[in-house]
This record gives sequence, C-alpha cells and structure tokens, in this order.
Amino acid sequence: MPTISDIARLAGVTATTVSNVINGNHKRVSPQTVARIQAIIQREGYVPSMAARSLKTNASKIIGVFNLIVPEESGGSFQDPFHSALLTGIELELRRSDYFMMVRTVYTAEELLEFLSNWNIDALILTGILNQDFYEQLKTQPAPFLLVDSEVHDESRMQVHLKDREGGLMATRHLISLGHERILFCGPAPMEEGVIKERLMGYRQALQEAGLPFVQERLLLSPMGIREAADLGRALALRDDFTAIFATADVLAAGIMAGLQNAGRRIPEDISVIGFDDLPVAQLTVPQLTTIRQDVVQRGRAAVRMLLSSLAGKKPDNITFPVELVQRGSTGPARR
Repeated sequence: MPTISDIARLAGVTATTVSNVINGNHKRVSPQTVARIQAIIQREGYVPSMAARSLKTNASKIIGVFNLIVPEESGGSFQDPFHSALLTGIELELRRSDYFMMVRTVYTAEELLEFLSNWNIDALILTGILNQDFYEQLKTQPAPFLLVDSEVHDESRMQVHLKDREGGLMATRHLISLGHERILFCGPAPMEEGVIKERLMGYRQALQEAGLPFVQERLLLSPMGIREAADLGRALALRDDFTAIFATADVLAAGIMAGLQNAGRRIPEDISVIGFDDLPVAQLTVPQLTTIRQDVVQRGRAAVRMLLSSLAGKKPDNITFPVELVQRGSTGPARR
C-alpha cells in the first residue's frame, strides 16, 4: 500500500503538499499540481488513513444516526420501511461528502450520552425525540445535532419538519369528498406528541370542516407490525360502523388491507383505505394504496446537507417538507 511519502516522491512535491491536496486545502497548490497528485493517487490506489486523519484533525468523519422511535414489532429500524428510506437518503449524501454513518437505536438520554462518551462522532442526526427532558440532556453534549420527526419547540436547533397536520387534513378531506362520513383513524401509540398527534389534528380538522362529529370509538391505537395490523384488519372486518380508514403509515395500511381482504371484505367497494408516506409498499398492495406522499429519501439527504453546512461554520435554515395526495385504487365512493 503506497504512503503519502511515496505519492510525494512520484509527484516531485513535499509530503505536506500531498496532505493538503488529500484534505482539500488547495489554496497554496496550483491546479496543475493538484491534478497531477490526484492522478497519481488514483493510479497507485492510495487510500488515506481515516485513523491518522482523525488524530490530526480531531474529526472522525463519522455522523451518528440515533433512532428514538423503536419500531420493534416491524423488525427494528433497518426493516421498518420509513426508517430504511430515511437511512438511504442519509447514507447517499454522506457518501458524496466522504463521511461515514454509524446507526444506533437508543432508549434513554443516559444511554446516548454514555455511547457518545466512548466514540468520537462529528455530529448527530436524531429521529423521534418527543421528550423534553431527553432534549435537555442532549444539549449537554458538545456535538452539533439535527432533529427529524421530533417534537421539540426550539427552532434555534437544526430540524427537518414535515407538514404532518396538512397530510392528515388532506387524507381525511379526500375520503370525505368520496362521501365517507364514518372514518376510522389508525395510528401507533403514544399519540400525545409528535407526528401522529399532528396527523390526528388534521383528521379532526377535516371532520370539523365537514360538520362531522369526532367519535372516540373511531380512534384506534395500533402497533406498526404487518402481523399486528393484519390482525386488526380481520377484527375490523366484523364491524359495520365505518366505511373508510385513514392509517398513519403505509405499512400499517397495507397490513390492515390484508386482514380485511382475508376476512372477505372488498377494497374499496366495502371499505376505503388511505395511508401515509408513499413508500414502495404502497404500490405492492392489491389494489394499490392511495396515500399521502412525502419524499423520505430527500428528507434524509437534506438533513445531511444542513448538518455538514453547520460543520462548515454556516447557519442553515430549518426545512419543512411538503406532502401531496397520491390517489390509487384503495379509495372509492362510500357504499350506500
């Protein structure tokens, strides 16, 4: 394996000049020399030592991604479709910037702080912070951090938001426009804070606009796992007090649809179903799932761009991503 000294000898420059080129410090190096060094690096297969660079700059080039929403019933973060898509966007953008990703699910602030005390991580991306005490403890550690899908009322911190309430409003309005008046809302617990609460607020707003009552019995808490959602669908097939379902995630909607259909209910002839996210699973159901689209991969990429901009000394503005209705075959006119 060639060393910096080998590259310097072949290029006819000092090792310091090669090091500057490797680390992007081109101010005192001519473009021709930069091109010559880079060509030799590529030809010789030189790979910079991340450990050596970390010792020299005190930067690890590692971004930690910590998940506080623990979807264990759907297989954990890597098998959960939403988090998998978010991690895809984060990894794609980090790869372009010569950074690496470390992923961990944590349950408490103490667990996170202990982990950070043992690892040199340049910055953090966290999803699902709903607890103010957790956030206050998070602020005690020195690494910059960015929040995704977190209920933290502090716009001075970097955050990537979504118009969740507008999505809930849009989904419920769509069902009402098809003549549905008895609409179930299905989402995971807890619902006191966070994105589920916002989507519920949109649901309730749409009902109020249409002059429809909010009925507590039509508010269902459900785990996010496919098996649990299918069981819920089979149970719902025995009820006759609703004509449509708004599920707060596509994976939940898909499971409910499977259970309903296994029990002999037709979609959308008997029951209409709408989801949220527009992940690939939405196009694998039969019929394909009507849903509220958000670009999860792009949200991950945007989070990384904001974080790296902050590391470069800039102050990026927080971002709120839009949502849109994607109408497919799982919703239709209410039965009479």
